[in-house]
Amino acid sequence: MFSRCMDPTAKKFRRKRGIGIMEIVVAAMVLGILYMGVSNLQKGNREALLRIRGRDGAITVAQNIIDSLGSLGLANFTDEALPKDDVGDIRWTLDTINTRRIWLGQPGLLQDTMKVDYFAVVTISPDSVYKAKATSLYRPDSISHVFAKRLDVKVGWYFKGSEQSISVSGVIR
Repeated sequence: MFSRCMDPTAKKFRRKRGIGIMEIVVAAMVLGILYMGVSNLQKGNREALLRIRGRDGAITVAQNIIDSLGSLGLANFTDEALPKDDVGDIRWTLDTINTRRIWLGQPGLLQDTMKVDYFAVVTISPDSVYKAKATSLYRPDSISHVFAKRLDVKVGWYFKGSEQSISVSGVIR
């Protein structure tokens, strides 16, 4: 009989159900920490996307330069047609080429326009690297012919205060 008889204060505590203030504070802190982690992850993903877009644009700029110079033909890039650089007659460097690429996109929550300014330096190999000499029994003097030229294109751009660059090579035949 004593076990059926309960303390009246115990019934009060049993009826009170719900969430206490400490549980709410702890849950809010956990959600805040998770939100900060996801926010940092999203920021890192956005920067990686911008870095990849910048590199893809640099590759496109380099390939466009190689294709444009290649369409001019090998005859326009002989040693006599190109100015010599300060080092000597080993390599010739064309003037720096500046170009801008613009992407309209949404990397993240907001619509954004990405503008990247590229600068490219083109170095052309001398004739002696790709010169072929042909001799025969009937002609004792050798005939020289340049059959190709190598183009080295270095494209650079600035990302987050530091200079990034790539190098692409091509051949003009």
